[in-house]
Formats: sequence, C-alpha cells, structure tokens
Amino acid sequence: MPQIIIARRFCGPPNSGNGGYVCGRLARHIPEAAEVTLRAPPPLDTPLDAVAAIDGSWELRDGAKVVATAQAASVELAQLETASLQEARAAELLMLFEPHEHPLQNCFVCGPARAKGDGLRIFTGPLKRRAQNAVLAATWTPDAELAAEDGRVAPEFLWSALDCPTGFACNCNQQSGTYERTPLLLGRMSARIEARPRPGEPCIITAWPTGRDGRKRTADAALHDESGTLLAVAKTTWIAVDRDVLLGRTS
Repeated sequence: MPQIIIARRFCGPPNSGNGGYVCGRLARHIPEAAEVTLRAPPPLDTPLDAVAAIDGSWELRDGAKVVATAQAASVELAQLETASLQEARAAELLMLFEPHEHPLQNCFVCGPARAKGDGLRIFTGPLKRRAQNAVLAATWTPDAELAAEDGRVAPEFLWSALDCPTGFACNCNQQSGTYERTPLLLGRMSARIEARPRPGEPCIITAWPTGRDGRKRTADAALHDESGTLLAVAKTTWIAVDRDVLLGRTS
C-alpha cells in the first residue's frame, strides 16, 4: 500500500497541508484528469495510506479517517481567461493584501513569509483591463528542485500553483467590484494537465470566480507558458469558515 507524507514545508494553514499540493499528490494515482475532495485537514509529517478502490478511485487515509478521495474526472471550463506575462506582472503589483495582512503568512503557495526557493510565492492581483476586478493574475517561475525525474515540474506543484489563486478569486465580489476577506478552505479541486513546464520557464496564472451558494464558493484557474500555450486548468470549490477553523484552532 503506497504511503504519502505531507512534509511541513508544504503547509497551507499552519498545521495542515496545502490543499492543492495534497490533491496533486493523491491525483498522481489517477490517469488523465482527476477530481479530489478534501474531507479532513491533511496532517503534516504523518504517514498517510493511499488506498485504491475497485472502481479506480483512491482514498487518502490517516488510520481509519478518510482525509481525501480522488476519482477520474472531465475538467472543462466554461470560459478561459488569459493574460500576457507583462499584464500578470502588473497585476502582482496590485496584490490583494499587504504582506503583513496576509491570512496565512507561511502557506507554501502564497505565503509572503516564505523565502524564495522555499515557497512558491505566488501573489495574485486584479487584471485592470477586466471589469469589476474579477479576474486575477500572477506569474510563477518554478525552481529547479520542483522537477520530477523527467526534468519537468512535478504535477503536484502545478496543482499547488492553481490552488491559492482560486481561493483569492472566490473573494472577488463581481457585483461591487470589491474584494472580501472571508476565511476560506479548499473543499474540492479538479485539474487537467496538458503539459508540464521545465524549471526556470516563466508561467502565467489566471483565476476567476464562477459562483456562490451559501458557504460554498467556486472558481476556475488556468496556467499558461510565456508564449500563451495552455499548460493546465483547474476547477475548485471553497468553503467559508471561521478564522479559528482556518488556522486549525478548532474543528
């Protein structure tokens, strides 16, 4: 039975794994595109069992507790937002938080307290050419240590890069053109990888909200290379929670 250990480096909230990274690790067992549902906060530095089912789905278990489930999925976006590298760099300058205001300072993907080469340091901001500030963009140049054995960036880091931008997009209020600060946790993520970049190749991430239903918020994202070639797409569902839940202070 294969095991997965989420190293502390790959945290999202202080005491649990970054959702996109965890989804990407489990999705490695699914051919083609996958949908992963997070059912409990993924613990750090803990051996987790990856268990296959007869129908081809997988479970990630912490003892008897199911942490996540994964299954094959068709991942098609209703729209696809793009940006040039220059536009994405300009959007980053309009990032939604001052560094000291960021809700998860040490998140592997978006935490401003992470050093370059340690965290991904993906900081999204609004594309000003789009109405109501509803499309976010950022750049990302993967580090060499993110490469898999084939020399290209490992799939779980593409999932990671598409994760946090959608969380921020879910807080974009399309009616008012304002940005909310509701604490959110990733509940479900599906992704399709078309191609994987090599380390050092600049990439462009776009993310945009797609809907709200009570505590649930949805958003999509896309990853392109510098020439505009599509590398990956993702669909996500986030859940509004209390800040203490986000920080792992209560269940």
